[in-house]
Amino acid sequence: MLADVVLCFSHLRWGFVFQRPNHLMIRAARGRRVFYIEEPVFDGEVARLHTEEVAPGMLRVVPQVVPGDPEPEARVGALLEELCRREHIEHAIHWYYTPMMLGVSAHLPRDFVVYDCMDELANFLFAPPELQERERELLRLADVVFTGGRALYEAKRSLHRNVHAMPSSVDVAHFERARGVLAEPGDQATIPRPRLGYCGVVDERMDLELIVGIAQRRPDWQLVMLGPVVKIDPAQLPRVHNIHYLGLKTYDELPAYLSGWDAALLPFALNDATRYISPTKTPEYLAAGKPVVSTPIRDVVEPYGRLGIVHIATGADAFVSAIERALAEQDSELDARRDALLREMSWDATWQHMLHELETAGARRTPRAAKAEIASDSHV
Repeated sequence: MLADVVLCFSHLRWGFVFQRPNHLMIRAARGRRVFYIEEPVFDGEVARLHTEEVAPGMLRVVPQVVPGDPEPEARVGALLEELCRREHIEHAIHWYYTPMMLGVSAHLPRDFVVYDCMDELANFLFAPPELQERERELLRLADVVFTGGRALYEAKRSLHRNVHAMPSSVDVAHFERARGVLAEPGDQATIPRPRLGYCGVVDERMDLELIVGIAQRRPDWQLVMLGPVVKIDPAQLPRVHNIHYLGLKTYDELPAYLSGWDAALLPFALNDATRYISPTKTPEYLAAGKPVVSTPIRDVVEPYGRLGIVHIATGADAFVSAIERALAEQDSELDARRDALLREMSWDATWQHMLHELETAGARRTPRAAKAEIASDSHV
């Protein structure tokens, strides 16, 4: 039987963009105690853990380390060991979103290891040089590996005996609200129509040249960009009168913004950082009832582009033409195909598929075997 505690190690802050770890860990907490452990912050005069309940059954854990600590990994590990003693945790599932937290978790109770590989982090800007080595170690330890999309599955399937593609899904009911008329958010209400929107992180994955190219070719169109600017200098962002950066919005706020858009965009660059991405926002846009235009990201082309429910285009001229087609289309058959696909997608179903694979793999293991493995891995 699998442990009733999940220690989730994530590189993403709980209150950042609401995405895959949030959706899945909320569901994990319906049947288990979940500790969502973030990477440390270097602040304050004493090492400690900040904890807060962020959902029923789930505790967010943020290690705080004194700046300049010569051994921050060991310090965080000791804090987490004390947390486990205090919470009487003797058996646990370790659920990793980043291999970089292997070191802080090496001596914590561990019966089972999950690597939910949602992105190829080694290809991202400022990736730690040791990340690939840590991932190889995590793949050796993992009982099961999930990938956030098909392209990433193809890249990882030969590296582990038990890899499963689990593409990110969608809360259809949440985003379907955008198909109705919702109260216009104040910072969007004054922006003229038509509005073309993007929601998500604005980082090195964005094709900034494409964005400015669209804005310049159609100055009557308004580009609404929602989300935080990360890892790039905000001064590098295109500053054109019809591009509007509205910043980070909460998950609950998104339907009201999407309701006021005429089309939704996936203006991703084609580079190392986007080679294996599977944008969660694709099904969210579709659930909101918006026509979608994307660059040829593999996990968007298949299945959405192949099914004709997302327009695929490369370059500013082709992208503008695709947006024009998207704005003009009224196709009830297309809408039916879109909604049929969405009916097959839900975070509840994804979690149940994951839980089945965990239970199948867990049946092959025993807590005693896992403890023996911990002892052999004390060097991690």
